[in-house]
Amino acid sequence: MLYLEDLNIGDRFISRDYEMTLEEVKQFAGQYDPQPFHLDEEAAAQHPIFQGLAASGWHTSAVTMRLWTECFPVAGGLLGTESSLRWPRPTRVGDQIHVEIEITAIVPSKTKIDRGIVSYVTQALNQHGDVLLISTTKIMVFRKPTSFLND
Repeated sequence: MLYLEDLNIGDRFISRDYEMTLEEVKQFAGQYDPQPFHLDEEAAAQHPIFQGLAASGWHTSAVTMRLWTECFPVAGGLLGTESSLRWPRPTRVGDQIHVEIEITAIVPSKTKIDRGIVSYVTQALNQHGDVLLISTTKIMVFRKPTSFLND
């Protein structure tokens, strides 16, 4: 598990691949984002933007979260404090998604000596290198228990 002291600006983490299946795309959309371009191939083919079935951006975000937890093992969990995200292109059935994370800032807390805030940029990419999601995120990360006790 990673603590604040283990991280440096510029550190990168890369996840495994995750395949977006037709069944999963439709199941997620049916439950959380029931729009025709996520559920119906014929309707999606007629859509002026998507021109084919596209996974919900929230589905891509949920998969990204899954991959974060696997490749970025922060002690105490990924405790988000802030995030912004964009979906520059649609995620398609059959896409092999992986995420690439780069730490951009580390700010130890001035009032709570056991933690700090880590900022990072994530890109979710498909097998062609197309960026499907870009996010900037801040998480709280704990320091090693012994490190702040000795301060």
